[in-house]
Parts: sequence; structure tokens; C-alpha cells
Amino acid sequence: MPELTIDRSFAEGLDRSDSLASVRQQFEIDPAGPIYLDGHSLGRLPKRVRERLHAVIDEDWARDLVASWDEWVDWPLAVGDRLGTALLGAAPGQVAAADSTTINLFKVASAVLARQPGPLVTDRTNFPTDRYVLQGLAQAAGVEMRLIDVERDTGPQPDLIERAVEGASLVCLSSVDFRSGAVAPMLEINEVCKRAGARVLWDLSHAVGAVPVELDASGAELAVGCTYKYVNAGPGSPAFVYVRKELQAELRQPIWGWFGQREMFVMGPEYDPVEGIGQFVAGTPSILGLAALDAAVAVLADAGIRELRRKGMALVGYASDLIEARLGEFGVVLGGPRRPELRGSHVSMHHPDAYNLGDALSKEGVMGDVRPPDLLRFGLAPAYTRFVDVWDAVDKLTALLRRNG
Repeated sequence: MPELTIDRSFAEGLDRSDSLASVRQQFEIDPAGPIYLDGHSLGRLPKRVRERLHAVIDEDWARDLVASWDEWVDWPLAVGDRLGTALLGAAPGQVAAADSTTINLFKVASAVLARQPGPLVTDRTNFPTDRYVLQGLAQAAGVEMRLIDVERDTGPQPDLIERAVEGASLVCLSSVDFRSGAVAPMLEINEVCKRAGARVLWDLSHAVGAVPVELDASGAELAVGCTYKYVNAGPGSPAFVYVRKELQAELRQPIWGWFGQREMFVMGPEYDPVEGIGQFVAGTPSILGLAALDAAVAVLADAGIRELRRKGMALVGYASDLIEARLGEFGVVLGGPRRPELRGSHVSMHHPDAYNLGDALSKEGVMGDVRPPDLLRFGLAPAYTRFVDVWDAVDKLTALLRRNG
């Protein structure tokens, strides 16, 4: 990126040269605003998703009725394969799209614990649902729950994990920290845990769709994540679960539902799970949710995850430069790693009055979010965020801070 100039024209120039600028036109965006910097919580609506949902409703459901299940029944694995290939670095047959992140995490962690009893490990400030599920499992199984402390702005590192993993059954970590945006070194942590004999379960919720994930190449064995953030599949869209092919016959997930049953329409008296990733699907899936997810993945697949990451790093780097140059004098401290390649696609700012600043920003037409006690976050989804959006948001925040003295 050229040397920073504190002027909106600089951002306009970056937008003019943006090779992904046309991707923004594939989303429903009101020119009147708001400036939307909360894509790390809920992505914008892709136009293809609207079209796909109308097609499923008007053609499949309204016209073909129950006959549509001849196709629908395969969607959890078919959509999972497309998601895995385009965004997760996972070969076919290892990803299923179904349920929520919480349910999938419970399935996978339970399966590992049943096979290999022992302590469960996560960091004390990991995303709440991950900690809560593991705490419940540890209590039910009577095993130790190890909560480790990580540096606020760097996330889990291999040396820290190495000290905590001895004798553990499972380590559960987020690949991108939801507070700081720090990217965990997946390959190195996988290797540390493998040497110690522990499985690693990755939560990819704040990475998928913004950061290239190489599950197969990194030696990852287990992963879950949601799709309503950077994947833009809509509120409550289906989550996903990844189980490396070599582990699928070894693990038995605890929610025995008919969608994971061999010969499901025979309605037999005993549970006999299908082979492969299909056993991690339990109940009847959300067909409208899967249709939305499939269309949303197609938008990102066409853009290319490498190109999305390139732009995401440029946005993060530009935002970081502006924050330090314009907001430092008002007590705003940039959180997370300074180097864009070590960060996901959101930036974090520490300020003692973050809550009130976030509320005031929303009234000024900037939609970010806050996290207690002092964190203000801007999610810079590369598929549709412009550099001028970043400049305008920081400019409005500067004006607010100046008015507040």
C-alpha cells in the first residue's frame, strides 16, 4: 500500500484501484447508509441469496412439494463439500453443513472425550459458547477443565499450549480471536498437540470467509464454525463441522438422529450410523438455510479467498494506520497484532468510554460494535467494505472524541 496520507482522497484512490470493487455490487447496500462495519457479527445480504431463496420457495417448495426431498436430502454434505473446497482447504467428504456452532462443538468434543477421557483445555477468554460447552462436558464427565491465560493482543501461542496440554484429551481454540482479531498459528499448535497426544478442535467462526484456512494442509483434525459472519449466509444460517477423514470411523458423535442413520427411510429399530462425515448430521436440516449458505459461498468462491484476504489485510492495515494517526491523542489504543497478516479482518480499539462511543457512532450512521469492558470493534468484511468506509468511520469517531474533549 502507498504511504498513508490523512486525506479522504487517498481512500478514494485505493477504492479505484481495488480489483474486488465489483464484488460489492453483488450485495444489497443502501447508498444512504449506514456505514456497516459489523460484518464480523452478521454479514450483508448477497443478492444471490435472495434469488436462491425465492427459487427454492417458489419452485421447490410451492411446486414440487415433498418430491423436493429427493434433492434436498443430500444438501448437508453437498453444501459442506462446496464450503470446504472454497473456503476451508478441505477435500470433499470431510465437511457437513448443519445445526449451530454450539451443537457441532458439543458433538465433536463429546466424541473425542468418549474415546479418549482426559482434561479439556481452552483459553479463559475464548468465545463464550466454546467455554460453556466444554465446562458442561467436563462437569458431566468428571474431568479437569483447564482454562489458560493468553496475552490479550496475541492470542494462543504454541509455547503456551505446550505447557498446558500434557495429559489432555482435547484442546479447543479459536483460529481468530473474537476480541483482538489475532490469528492463531494453526500448523504449529496442531503439531504441539499431536506430540502430546491431544486432539485439537478449532473454532473458525471469525476466520471463514475472510482468512484462508488450510485444514488439510495444516494437519487439523477437527473444526467447527458459523456462516453468518464473513460468509454472509444470513442470521442463524447453518454452521459446519469438519472431521478429518482418518478420524471419521474412530469417533462416534452423541446425538443419534435419523439423518445420520444408514438406510434412514427404512426407519429401523436400532441406530446404525452411516460411514463418513454424514454421521455428524443429526436431525432434519434447514433447507432454506442451506440454500442461502450455498449461494453465499458461491459469491466468495468467485471472488477467491486469496484475493479476499489480500484486500482484508489492506483494509486492516489502512484502518490501523488511521486509528493510530488520528485517534491516539484521544486515548484510543489499537488492540491486537499490528501486522495485518497476523490479524483477521476486524480491528479492535481500547478506550475507557467504548460503550458510549459505540452508541454515539451508531447515531452518526456508523455500525460497529463494542465488547466489555473497553473494546470497540470494526469488522472490515473484504467482500463489500470500501476504504472510504474506513476513512469516514474514523473521521466520525475523531469528531466525536474531539467534541467530548
